[in-house]
Amino acid sequence: MGLSERDCAILDFERMWWTVPGPKELAIRHRFDLSPTRYYQLLGLLIDSADADAYDPLVVRRLRRVRDRRRRARYEGRSAGEPPVR
Repeated sequence: MGLSERDCAILDFERMWWTVPGPKELAIRHRFDLSPTRYYQLLGLLIDSADADAYDPLVVRRLRRVRDRRRRARYEGRSAGEPPVR
């Protein structure tokens, strides 16, 4: 099906959001006219798409790793920043 302009813009934003002055949530509202919750819902769906992976594999794979690390931490009952128990 391919990526929409908004999909590409979201991936581009994720590649460089830290260069935007101010909090990320305000930049999301201003640039996409979306609540941060809705933005992250769309982003979660987007990074599972093969088209997104083809468009920007580095960003998509980084976001998948972050998501997977957070899921694993919740499953194991620890903070995402804590090292795994051995």
